[in-house]
Amino acid sequence: MKQFVTTQRIETPGRSLTDFTHQVSDWVADGGVSQGLLTVFIRHTSASLLIQENAAPEVQDDLIAFFEKLAPEGPHYAHDSEGPDDMPAHLKSALTQTHLAIPVIDARLALGTWQGIYLFEHRRRPHRREVVLHLAGE
Repeated sequence: MKQFVTTQRIETPGRSLTDFTHQVSDWVADGGVSQGLLTVFIRHTSASLLIQENAAPEVQDDLIAFFEKLAPEGPHYAHDSEGPDDMPAHLKSALTQTHLAIPVIDARLALGTWQGIYLFEHRRRPHRREVVLHLAGE
């Protein structure tokens, strides 16, 4: 079995979903693994990962709005050392995912037609996030 690891750096504009499917797909295609499993892991606690609809931008807008209602900013949190969006960002990250597992078939991600890989930035200001990719297989 072969294994490969890399770190992708993704710039976010602030609170948003950033599609980085093409970066991941290109790396997998060049990885030398025909059949296997890709693990995608984010190294942060105030951003997360999603596999989500990649055709209608309204889906992204609705997801952001939903999580804003679910974990709103406000003075009711004990943890606010990095600003009023800090604790809500941690809650949103806890409710979503820090890692994804995606099968690789014929050196391609086995994503559905309308699926994309997104970094879900929960903070208001832009960030540079690190995502680790681990590809294992034959």
